[in-house]
Amino acid sequence: MRIERAARALAAACAVATPACAQDAPALRLSLDGRAQKVFDSRTDRCAPVDMPDVNPRAVRTDAGVAMFALHHEARALRGPDLDRLKIDCSVALSSGDNEDPARHDGRRYITSLWALDGKRIAALVHNEYHAEAYPGRCVSKDGMACWWNSVLAFRSDDGARRFQPMQPLVVAAAPFRQHVGQMRHRGFFSPSNMVAHGRFVYAFVSTTGWDGQKFGACLIRNADPLKSDGWRGYDGRDFTVRWSDPYATDARAAQASCAPADTFGFPVGALVRYRANGTFVAVWEAPRVDGRFPVAGFYYATSRDLIGWSAPALLMAGAVIHDACDGGRNRDGMTIAYPALLDPQAEGRNFDNAGDTPFLYFAQIRNNGCVAGAERVLVRVRVRIAPR
Repeated sequence: MRIERAARALAAACAVATPACAQDAPALRLSLDGRAQKVFDSRTDRCAPVDMPDVNPRAVRTDAGVAMFALHHEARALRGPDLDRLKIDCSVALSSGDNEDPARHDGRRYITSLWALDGKRIAALVHNEYHAEAYPGRCVSKDGMACWWNSVLAFRSDDGARRFQPMQPLVVAAAPFRQHVGQMRHRGFFSPSNMVAHGRFVYAFVSTTGWDGQKFGACLIRNADPLKSDGWRGYDGRDFTVRWSDPYATDARAAQASCAPADTFGFPVGALVRYRANGTFVAVWEAPRVDGRFPVAGFYYATSRDLIGWSAPALLMAGAVIHDACDGGRNRDGMTIAYPALLDPQAEGRNFDNAGDTPFLYFAQIRNNGCVAGAERVLVRVRVRIAPR
């Protein structure tokens, strides 16, 4: 998923956001324990050239075992009896049409969030990218960033994540304008986090670069039943009242309330889990170095009791990230880290939305081609230890 350039807009805005030091320290301490273990190597394990780690790993337990989605916009799953024994399934669970018509919401579609109601019925949030520069007359520029428009879509599977079909309504979150409006910058909603249960609702974060009337950042959304796509609502700073519509279903720019992004992140939330020992929520995400905000590039974490108020960020793992693959010119042709997720093989339930003391941090190691993230990628995992402070 090509978020590396999109996130630069978030980085610039993040530098002037509320300083992280105004918040409390995380209630939990996370630390890495041990060496990285290989899960999937794009050079040796792929079914097709497109098979490379390109999203934050998401997993569910089905009637046939574990299904994990962590690859590209021709969505093939890694499957196995458990998280420790996964192999790629060469069948495609969700394809992408690269359709010229943005109203179809069938550009480059990535499965980025899952929720299993049982061993067969699984809801998915899908990150959809429309790249207008690929179609003559659709954009005022040939630059990908200038022409990039994103929407978050709802899909479902009724066969244990073997195939996904669109729900109705299809659009979960989108800008209140069509792709030709406001070109010369990345626009829309993108990069849903995994889903997590809290009370009678299921929650996730979706991110936006913002526009006039909508602040940039990661917004919390919730739904009582993820298999009913019309139930998603965004947090407006007081309550969950924001309901997005498909701008291609109306004739003009729609009046739409704005969601209130969480102050802590500034970038898409990569992982969201509940620590089983005391119910504290943990979020993990990647960020470049931002003066006054993130002192070094790498993976950060924060904690919350209610998913709304979050602690200050703390560094989990330092390393060049794809938001700035060259790390200020120091990492040309080097390695970057990307797409973090926390998954516990011993998680309760089907959705890996909770963790004990020793989950794994899953992420991609990506070889740069100069200063651009390349296709030589390895999905790895490292043991993490979680403890109350």
